[in-house]
Amino acid sequence: MHFRPDLARWRQLPSPAWLARLLDGVPVLAAPAGAWRLFEVGCDTEAAYRAGHIPGAGYIDTNRFERLPLWNKVSDQALLALLLEHGIAHDTTVILYGRNSLAAARAAHLMLYAGVADVRLLDGGLDGWLRAGRALAQGAAPAPQPAPAFGAPFPARPDFLIDSTGVRELLRQPDGALLSIRTWQEHVGATSGYSYIDACGDIPGARWGRAGQDGDVHSMSEYQHADGTMKSPAEISALWRQAGVEPGQRTAFYCGTGWRASLAFFYAWLMDWGRISVYDGGWCEWSRLNPPAACSGSRP
Repeated sequence: MHFRPDLARWRQLPSPAWLARLLDGVPVLAAPAGAWRLFEVGCDTEAAYRAGHIPGAGYIDTNRFERLPLWNKVSDQALLALLLEHGIAHDTTVILYGRNSLAAARAAHLMLYAGVADVRLLDGGLDGWLRAGRALAQGAAPAPQPAPAFGAPFPARPDFLIDSTGVRELLRQPDGALLSIRTWQEHVGATSGYSYIDACGDIPGARWGRAGQDGDVHSMSEYQHADGTMKSPAEISALWRQAGVEPGQRTAFYCGTGWRASLAFFYAWLMDWGRISVYDGGWCEWSRLNPPAACSGSRP
């Protein structure tokens, strides 16, 4: 099966088998309607990309999407320039994968924010491609053909992203929910989870939306199977229901700096949750704006 029939936006989570057929020129269900691009997304992993990547894939580094010191989204002007540089207009189908699915999810969320209408995330990522027995290509990324214009208002979905002021407004809403996509130890303040975040704790009023294994800020085992594929919508909805969050609520996801929150957002979007966003600054920003006590426990 090439798609997940249990998802409202099933086209947006293709399988490696579907991508292989598309790359081989075999007719596929839900083929891109027009121009399409395939990208591997990583963070400082271009050397690994050059050593082996899915044939035809370009490479985008998350450092182009984020900026120091808080790892927040770059300016809208810089984001637009990045998309155009890589040949991405509003009507380009973009298929993303990663060695780490969180990196690809970060890019997917920001492309949806920008207004790219057809963003797809390869279920299982590069590992899934390799498990399917598919070959890799080597070498540098091909020079992209820039897009002359985005072709739509930019950003088309500013509501997909909120700042710290938006968080405070959300928490005042009777149906607002702020979901902390972090480990239990991060949520209760036993650790910050990051070497560059000194403070421990969580945003007052946040609900624990779960993430993965304690001590691993790259784990999303509550949301993904061991092979990196998405768990069922019923399982994920149950996590949020345990936190008191139901579809239809105004819900924002956040984590340390945005990656885990972006995956939770993308899965909610696949499930057609309508009023969703990511708090881009996450605990990294919030803890600097509202400094609690420094961590007493060890950090990686």
